[in-house]
Amino acid sequence: MAKEEIIQKVKETMEAPSCFAGLKAVCQEYLEAQGTGKEKEAAEKLSAALKDCVQSIDTVIPFFKSEAGVKYFGKETAAALAKAADEAKEKGSKYCICPACTAGGYLLDHIHEL
Repeated sequence: MAKEEIIQKVKETMEAPSCFAGLKAVCQEYLEAQGTGKEKEAAEKLSAALKDCVQSIDTVIPFFKSEAGVKYFGKETAAALAKAADEAKEKGSKYCICPACTAGGYLLDHIHEL
């Protein structure tokens, strides 16, 4: 994978409405470190943040179906998210279906290229 693709996925992760503020900051640090002596350190920090923040599909499905998920999203939205996540899992998805986790999961799958 080309470095440009990694940069694009980092931007997609941080620009996603579902991205945690702490992960956004780490993504920004990674982008700012490109071409500097801090690139390796920033990549290690991003790797750790992605491992901590990106949720697995097996984590979010039970949440979407839970009372807490219904309270957070509302009954209809939680049901729709659960259905979409179940379908994504059936198709082989490993990560949460939100935009931040989708892009972040892609980065996790290519972590050695950061």
